[in-house]
Amino acid sequence: MDVRAVAAMALSEVFRQGHSLTSVLPRWQTQLSAKDRPLLQELCYGVLRWQPRLDALASQLLKKPFKTKDMDVHALVLLGFYQMIYLRVPDHAAVSATVAVTTALKKQWARGLVNGVLRNFQRQSESLLATLDESPVSRWAHPHWFIEKLRHAYPEQWQTVLAANNQYPPLVLRVNRAKISRDDYQQQLLAVGIESKPTPHCKEGLILTRAVDVETLPGFVDGEVSVQDSAAQLAAGLLAAEPGDYILDACAAPGGKTAHVLECQPTVEMVALDQDGGRLERLHNNLQRLQLQATVVTADAAAPELWWDGRLFDRIMLDAPCSATGVIRRHPDIKLLRRADDIAVLATLQGKILRALWPLLKPGGRLLYITCSVLPQENVRQLNAFCREQGDAQELLISAPWGEAQTIGRQILPGESDMDGFYYACLQKEAAPTP
Repeated sequence: MDVRAVAAMALSEVFRQGHSLTSVLPRWQTQLSAKDRPLLQELCYGVLRWQPRLDALASQLLKKPFKTKDMDVHALVLLGFYQMIYLRVPDHAAVSATVAVTTALKKQWARGLVNGVLRNFQRQSESLLATLDESPVSRWAHPHWFIEKLRHAYPEQWQTVLAANNQYPPLVLRVNRAKISRDDYQQQLLAVGIESKPTPHCKEGLILTRAVDVETLPGFVDGEVSVQDSAAQLAAGLLAAEPGDYILDACAAPGGKTAHVLECQPTVEMVALDQDGGRLERLHNNLQRLQLQATVVTADAAAPELWWDGRLFDRIMLDAPCSATGVIRRHPDIKLLRRADDIAVLATLQGKILRALWPLLKPGGRLLYITCSVLPQENVRQLNAFCREQGDAQELLISAPWGEAQTIGRQILPGESDMDGFYYACLQKEAAPTP
């Protein structure tokens, strides 16, 4: 099947049904040969990265929007624009290849329409693109609500964040130093023609100069290396697990941070909990590949009465459900799928989980709160509110060369040292006073 047709169908599923590209794409990749799959990924991720801008362009050239049942044709028009603007495919080739897809989609009626829209853009591209820059939404390719929240939270940095969100993220590896040193693994990569550089803030991290198929990485099958962004790799060090600690990783799936803690401190006793059984399958697979052990529990972190056995934890790592606005560059469909009113709902859920887990922590124990969000409502405001009401919660100051200090915790903005946007805060439970 033609790769552009597959891309149009995959994108229409995201547009029409609100499914994430991560859940949709693997199924459509099976329709193509291995050599066509990188192009499919490029087209789908690229269209979603620039979707607000491409949609604004389509609205200038279409007399009326497409019906829901014709979202595949809408996606096809955006694919045509994307190739002509961002892939620098010669205009005539992009137009002819895109128009031809209407037959594969069994939408021959749209052939003339798609051809006309793309050729009109070809003729007027300079003036049409200039018009797009007059609106912040189409200029920055982000939804209006998010731009406004960002401007309010980061008046000096909001444009830098938006620009970083539109960049291609690097492929970052976490070397399993229980099996091999970072330097030795870097030499293994070089031996097979893969160049990399060490991450500045993580002892285990390597940033590849170009993306490769993960399965082809030397030692991947044997657990020598995993894929994990540099910002996410900071979690294990901040948790600071001690030998023999009893640890809860709440909201653990798909298990990258779980595995990292176990690689760094293999004698800990780990409970990895998540309510999403499907995502826990990935955690099981990761642990098996890395030859690590954890007690895996399918349950709701906010309802410990249904799963907790009464034994207090030395450490709790709460990677809270969040808006994921710090990882838009890796998941550009967030721009389309996330809504402004989601944030308050997520903040309520985060607070509920945080308050439910705090009693499970030993006096003197540490809770590490994490999100991949850049919005203060989910981060520093959440922790400030919690600490005001929780008399035995004491901040453990994070002194680090990364991120920006908040009144509690540190915020990493997307693109800093090639990292995703993350928030970290460490809390210690104070021991009750002796009577």
